[in-house]
Amino acid sequence: MSAAAPAPPRAVLSWSSGKDCAFALVEARRLGLADVVAVLTTTNEAFNRVAMHGTRAALLARQAEALGLPLIEVPLPWPCSNEDYESRMAAAMQKVAALGVRHMVFGDLFLEDVRAYREEKLRPLGVEAIFPLWGRPTYTLARDMIAAGIDARLVTVDPRHLDPSFAGRRFDESLLADLPETVDPCGERGEFHTAVVAGPMFSAPIPVTLGETVQRDGFVYADLIPD
Repeated sequence: MSAAAPAPPRAVLSWSSGKDCAFALVEARRLGLADVVAVLTTTNEAFNRVAMHGTRAALLARQAEALGLPLIEVPLPWPCSNEDYESRMAAAMQKVAALGVRHMVFGDLFLEDVRAYREEKLRPLGVEAIFPLWGRPTYTLARDMIAAGIDARLVTVDPRHLDPSFAGRRFDESLLADLPETVDPCGERGEFHTAVVAGPMFSAPIPVTLGETVQRDGFVYADLIPD
């Protein structure tokens, strides 16, 4: 009789509100890489939104509810210095440690410098990083996300790489067909960011209305309002 497989380690997921972290959760569970017990998100104090993505705090709260997981929120000042960021993240990691967690899941895909930074910061805390999506070809990965039922909308667009008209669009096959060849299909180089509203990681879809689209600080933001 073969021995039972060891239980996956308890972990906290770095939750940006977008498709990559959502699919990382799906895959971490499917592959038995981690037992995710909470999600951690950085937010912008000045705008009460998720950092970089611009997702409303109200939508973030609905996502956490649909995930059925506690949310560890890390409010950041705006503008935010590197010192402020590291100080507040260190405080948040104390909450992670209090959960008895020694692993953290990330949705990073291929940026070596980002992965190295995360591992460097976690190592002194005795926390190991897990990257369920690492190294997968993004052309295939984008379609795997869609096939799995990940429903996401483009909420941030960098107009230096992508036309502002893409803001607010659904992340689907039609969008992938329209992306310029210079844009990564998953937006991994920051060409765009998304917010998820449905998928296998949620207990139920989150109905949303597309609000105003604005340009601020060099980016185009589409406002998703939870109904």
